[in-house]
Amino acid sequence: MRLEIDGKEIEVEKGKTILEAAKGIGIDIPTLCYHPVLEPLGACRLCSVEIEKRGRRRIVTACNYPVEEGLVVNTKSPEVIEIRKMLLELLLGRCPEERRIQSLAQEYGVVKPRFKLEDEHCILCGLCTRVCEELVGVSAINVINRGVEREVGTPYRELSDDCIGCGSCALVCPTDAIKLEKNIYPTTEEDIKEIEDRYLEGEKDKELGVYSDLVAGKTSVDGQDGGMVTSLLISGLENKFFDAALVVQREDGYKAKAVVVEDVEGIKSARGTKYLRVPMMSKLEEALKGGKRRIAVVGTPCEVRAVRKIQQQWDLEQEFPGTEITLLGLFCFESFDYEGLKEDTKRKFGVDLDKAEKTQITKGKYIVTANGKDYSCDVRAFEDVVREGCSFCDDFVSRLADISIGSVGSPDGYSTVIVRSERGKRLLDATEFSQADVDKNEIVKLVRFKKKRADKNFAKILEGLEV
Repeated sequence: MRLEIDGKEIEVEKGKTILEAAKGIGIDIPTLCYHPVLEPLGACRLCSVEIEKRGRRRIVTACNYPVEEGLVVNTKSPEVIEIRKMLLELLLGRCPEERRIQSLAQEYGVVKPRFKLEDEHCILCGLCTRVCEELVGVSAINVINRGVEREVGTPYRELSDDCIGCGSCALVCPTDAIKLEKNIYPTTEEDIKEIEDRYLEGEKDKELGVYSDLVAGKTSVDGQDGGMVTSLLISGLENKFFDAALVVQREDGYKAKAVVVEDVEGIKSARGTKYLRVPMMSKLEEALKGGKRRIAVVGTPCEVRAVRKIQQQWDLEQEFPGTEITLLGLFCFESFDYEGLKEDTKRKFGVDLDKAEKTQITKGKYIVTANGKDYSCDVRAFEDVVREGCSFCDDFVSRLADISIGSVGSPDGYSTVIVRSERGKRLLDATEFSQADVDKNEIVKLVRFKKKRADKNFAKILEGLEV
């Protein structure tokens, strides 16, 4: 396609936008809602340019207007500059404390807006909702309400049970708005350091995170691998370290749900790993509002992140005085969609997942036990039914928990236990178990593999930000 931009005649590949064409020849067009790997929306309107086609002129948004043969584009006409100044004046009136807005406004000579709107941080660019939906695939947030009440949030402004805390939304947000949301859990590097400093104790390991002890344990309690999660919970209840535990139980076959239990039988009923993502945060909030204060939470890395962000952002002591949360984090590489896992298990093994006695993933194998017989195959055969968002999670060992538990690195029949805080140490010391050595290298291999996968996905976002 041949066209003209600011007096320069250029050739551009068909399908490109005006914004991409301009950037290709070094012409900068301001924008707050554009990212090259996301569908352009034209929400902020700052990329407005003037086009002339067949003698007629009009204003369009450069980020989503495709190039056309013979198009004449002016990115700095007096009309365009006035539009951008008005938009920045409105944005500065809405978000007076946001540095990105301040910088752009100053560039266009807007120092003090003539009007004062509500003091906000969100500019409704939609980048956060689009990256969550289009790249991460979770859709934890969206634009809600209409007109002047339009805002970004979770359904009904409730705690999200979908957000995995990957932080993608915080990366693309042009302001600090998304970091201030209390119903989702974008966990940045700064957040992780603050959480580690506040809650964890021990030496900082590049792969395993902060920890003070690494052991393999086996108890007399029948449970997954060495039964350490079940035994730690029982010990915590009996020693009054906590009064209740938020765990996951199987229901209706292989389906699972989060429940709050207060006795040993309740804990035993939750034995065994469920490789499904289960709504947890709404259940935790329900427990707190119901009067529970000293709670143990058993969760995967994304659930552990969510709880830590709630502790970090909420004033729990003021809202729920006396709150003490003990976090038992599980090793997790990925979780699966229930319907997809059930269908694939039936197709590969002829086994009804709902009637299976046990499922386990170990040494790269997916193992199903049914009618006393084990069926297994490479876990990669189920990659098509992995839950959305898992490929953006870089935490295999629940680095922010008080104590982390998994099977990788331990002999058969044992659980690997990583102690990360004084709370976690006290819980392990109160639990009786047989001890064995851990092969740390086995854990490190999976930690690195998962992080490499996440880094590859985040690279798309980071490269776009540089563009």
